[in-house]
Amino acid sequence: MKRKTAIREKDLILFQGDSITDCGRPRDFNGINGGLGNGYALMVAAELLSTRPTDNLRFVNRGVSGNRIVDLYARIKADVINLHPQMLSVLIGVNDTWHEFGGQNGVSIPKYERIYRDFLNETLTDLPRVRFVLCEPFVLSCGVVTTAWVAEIQQRREVVKALAREFAAVFVPFQEEFDQAVKLAPPEYWASDGVHPTAAGHMLMANAWLKAVNA
Repeated sequence: MKRKTAIREKDLILFQGDSITDCGRPRDFNGINGGLGNGYALMVAAELLSTRPTDNLRFVNRGVSGNRIVDLYARIKADVINLHPQMLSVLIGVNDTWHEFGGQNGVSIPKYERIYRDFLNETLTDLPRVRFVLCEPFVLSCGVVTTAWVAEIQQRREVVKALAREFAAVFVPFQEEFDQAVKLAPPEYWASDGVHPTAAGHMLMANAWLKAVNA
C-alpha cells in the first residue's frame, strides 16, 4: 500500500493522543488553529503556518490527558472521523504501560496492537484518503520510569513501527531522538518525570515530527 503523506495545501492536520499531545489545551475551544496546547502540536503548527501562509493549512489538537489506546478508540467517532482530517497524527501508548504499573489498569501489548490496528482500519473505512503519522511512544530513564517500563515501551514501539509499515504511514522515531538528546543533557532536561517533555523536549519532538513528515 503506497499512500502519499506529505502535507498538502488546505490540509486539516489532526493531532491525537494523551497528555503529551493534550499539553494543557483548553476544552472550551473546538475551532481551527487555536487551542493547540503548549507542546509539540503547537510548535509544529506554528512552524508550518509561519512558513506556508498561503496554503490554508488547518490544525486541530484533540489529545486527552490520561488516555490509553482503548480510550482513544472509544472516542474515534467524535474526535477523529467527524473532524474529517486529511492527516492524522497519533501518539499513544505510555499510559497503557503507566496505568498498569501504577494501578493495574494498563493495556497488554497484544491488546494494544489489536485495538490500535482496529482504530486505524476503522478510520480508513470512513476516511479512505486520510494519511497517517504514527509516533512511537517513548520514555526517559528518570522520574517515575523504571527499567521494567523501558522494556515494555520498547515492545510498544515495535508495534507502532510495524503498524506504520502495514498502513504505509509516516513513522516518527521519538525515542531515537531522545536517546540521542540525552547524550547532550541529562534525561530530566528533556522530560522531568521521564514521561512529560519539557519545553526543550517538545521542541525536539516538533523538529522530529517535521523531519519525518517532510522526508
